[in-house]
Amino acid sequence: MNVHSITKPAARKACQSFAFLDGIASPTDLRNMPRSALPQLSDELRQEIVQIVSQTGGHLGAGLGVIELTIALHYAFDTPQDKLIWDVSHQCYPHKVLTGRRAGMRRIRQGGGLSGFTSRKESAFDPFGAAHSSTAVSAALGYAAARDLEGGNNAVIAIVGDGAISGGMAYEGLNNLGAQRRRMIVVLNDNNMSIAPPSGALVDYFAKLRARMPEADQRAAAIDEHRLPSFVDEETLFDDLGLRYAGPFDGHNVDELVKVFEAARAYDGPLLLHVVTEKGKGYAPAASSDDKYHGVSKFDIETGQQHKGTAKAPSYTSVFAQALINEATADEKVVAVTAAMPSGTGLDRFGKAFPDRCFDAGIAEQHAVTFCAGLACEGFRPFAAIYSTFLQRAFDQIVHDVAIQRLPVRFAIDRAGMVGADGVTHQGSYDITYLACLPDFVVMAAANEVELVRMVATAAQIDDRPSAFRYPRGEATGLELPETAQPLEIGKGRIVREGTSVAILSYGARLAAALEAAGQLSRIGLSTTVADARFAKPIDDRLVARLVRDHAVVVTLEEGAIGGFSSQVMDSMRRQRMSDAMARIVPMYLPDAFIDHDAPALQVARAELDAKAIVMRVTDALRFDDVTLQPVRVVAAE
Repeated sequence: MNVHSITKPAARKACQSFAFLDGIASPTDLRNMPRSALPQLSDELRQEIVQIVSQTGGHLGAGLGVIELTIALHYAFDTPQDKLIWDVSHQCYPHKVLTGRRAGMRRIRQGGGLSGFTSRKESAFDPFGAAHSSTAVSAALGYAAARDLEGGNNAVIAIVGDGAISGGMAYEGLNNLGAQRRRMIVVLNDNNMSIAPPSGALVDYFAKLRARMPEADQRAAAIDEHRLPSFVDEETLFDDLGLRYAGPFDGHNVDELVKVFEAARAYDGPLLLHVVTEKGKGYAPAASSDDKYHGVSKFDIETGQQHKGTAKAPSYTSVFAQALINEATADEKVVAVTAAMPSGTGLDRFGKAFPDRCFDAGIAEQHAVTFCAGLACEGFRPFAAIYSTFLQRAFDQIVHDVAIQRLPVRFAIDRAGMVGADGVTHQGSYDITYLACLPDFVVMAAANEVELVRMVATAAQIDDRPSAFRYPRGEATGLELPETAQPLEIGKGRIVREGTSVAILSYGARLAAALEAAGQLSRIGLSTTVADARFAKPIDDRLVARLVRDHAVVVTLEEGAIGGFSSQVMDSMRRQRMSDAMARIVPMYLPDAFIDHDAPALQVARAELDAKAIVMRVTDALRFDDVTLQPVRVVAAE
């Protein structure tokens, strides 16, 4: 069935009627259906997913690739008593439709709506939340161990993609599963695709396994005879790890999958089922796209054309990519490393310009960071371009392999701050805090695209210690970029707007909100200075001292968690013996809470970091704290 060939948006209703899908309120209803109905149900569910995502945007290709797999799992297993644990869970949309959440799918990834990933707080059918990769095997093994300790008998199934299973944590889980010999099933969903085409030696290994899959009639005969056959002549890597390997099986043959899963449920031991699928299956624009429509905006079903607004400025990601290309053009020692996100970080462009100097480490942030450390040891200038939320997975490597050895690895931290629809698991909340606490680390944040270009140039010249610069998701501000990027003076901020009563010391992309708030404050008689700190570490002590000395209130502003930039400001004041002026400081940072999916502007407003919140905090401080301007004695910072 090809949705693209049969579906016309003019004839579609907001919620189309389906013969079988409309009768499913839970997997129990699915299991009461005759097996002969499952192929048509697969067609209906695939159409429903295309219709939903065309209206909402979100993750499409992964879900289309697991339609039959999802139906077969819920048909063969007694969910939610049997536990289905989806790795990453980009592919969970069909699972959500079948588990009582169909009505809520048209608000998925919107404020107050369903999460785009599995979520324990959302449904009993989501036993483990996910969004980062390679966690499912370990979580499932924990479930299996708990079951065995309690004398239970339920099945535990981890569904892991060929991209996710390349991550080191997946192999840690497999290693322990093979040693513990627990009854647990790992379904390898092999579509030869991650967010980008997968990298690493496992790509070729899985291709060799896939090539052993025989024709349908041979598979059917082998399943009838052996129940869980392996079509690979020799033992596989998984057999050597202590798991029984079975497959490869056709992930789009729902009857075949049901038979295999029913046999697997009775198997007493660790089992890996190799299932071959196609990302984007059944919708031609997705299947033919390079990224298989991994993540899309709203689109026209007939043409596949996505409804993207007209960009007013280039994205921060593209600005970074071009700036890094410029640095690499001038310096052959500049190299770039990503962890399975070449397009998301802009390094796909860098890779086209310098294919020998661009490395995709796969879903392996820890390896990527230490790989960069090795490059730095040999005099290269590595830039590790990793989202903030994913960089936190490699914190030990940042400390142990980079910072302690003072190696000049440069961290380009994309998606810093609120990220919108991807929500709580992807917010870039913690990098300021977890990097600024490290000795001799240069930590920067770009207020706009011009500053970002200059920070790339600055990082390229820092050869005696590690450095990092953060920048947000989305469009930049539209400023004209310089032809030649001038590096910044390390540890020096700048005054953007002069005032006399109130100062706002902004770190990073909140600068525009600071300027907006300054305008509002000035209109009510509070002349306001706005400064761009540029550096959280080393912080500009003189700038901090001037702002505190000359203003009644100083707001510190950052789109990061507690313990970040504001802590550096207060430490600067302590070192300069200005502790008696602490009452003048109004620190503004992310609240002590996880912020769910919504539009980025609404997330920032909920976090009370927008211009309105700044004005409110300043007026409250002046009204209730009776802050008055007094001279402050300043001594040189130690």
